[in-house]
Amino acid sequence: MNYTKDNDKLYRYLFKDRAVRGEWVRLNSTFTETLNTHEYPKAVQNLLGEMLVATSLLTATMKFNGTITVQIQGDGPLKLAVVNGNDNQQLRALARVQAEIAGNATLAEMIGNGVLVISIIPTEGERYQGVIALDKPTIRECLEDYFERSEQLKTHLIIRNGEYDGKAVAGGMLLQIMPDGTGSRDDFEHLATLTETVKDEELFGLEAEELLYRLYHEEQVEVYPPQDTEFKCGCSRERSGSALLLVPADEIEEMLAEKQGVIDMQCECCGTQYFFDKAAIEGFKEEAEKLSKLGLN
Repeated sequence: MNYTKDNDKLYRYLFKDRAVRGEWVRLNSTFTETLNTHEYPKAVQNLLGEMLVATSLLTATMKFNGTITVQIQGDGPLKLAVVNGNDNQQLRALARVQAEIAGNATLAEMIGNGVLVISIIPTEGERYQGVIALDKPTIRECLEDYFERSEQLKTHLIIRNGEYDGKAVAGGMLLQIMPDGTGSRDDFEHLATLTETVKDEELFGLEAEELLYRLYHEEQVEVYPPQDTEFKCGCSRERSGSALLLVPADEIEEMLAEKQGVIDMQCECCGTQYFFDKAAIEGFKEEAEKLSKLGLN
């Protein structure tokens, strides 16, 4: 892929005389690394790309330290699609497919009857969860409706994915009227109309300043320093070992016998494999007991 300094970057910007804020994000390696360990149907890949973009943009609108999870649950052939992100723009994604899905399947065809759940878990403060009905054709429209109804904030989203120089890429833009009530709906609609003119090759190939100039060259736009995005799973041998301790001891013994004395656990998100023999499992158990006695778990 042709390199630009704005691959895997998120920019925030402000229209100085319009009381409207914006964001732009492009996910290159962040997206492809999510797909590398799975053979998802094309429609599922596209949906995960859209969800990664949405999660990145949502995280940037919410000024907090912590994590956000955007999750789709339904009764269709796609049982689950989930993206997790944090305030450092570290993202990961996972899908569970339980039946065949056509490459051009729509959101409704994949999900059936389902909901979109947004969970926000700040490092400090109360957690929040919002449930959004998937009653519109696209994730974009469902989120726009959610912001206007629940947050009373006029929001416009662009979410696209495709290929650039032969590699998967996902990108998007968000416009939102300022929450202080000073914004004009007419100003917002004017800027949303300009934003809709963005072409895929611009969204996926231009650097941020050139893209914003092409779209808004008659506006006063203040652009803030970018934030890097990256794929980051967060799995570890310790977490996998702790998960094993939740399995009853007799089942652990059966698993060890079936697998020639070594249990193999693979992370669903990144594909990393962790191997545990009986001695390793006993070590985790002893460590957990020590922590329990100290009141640390």
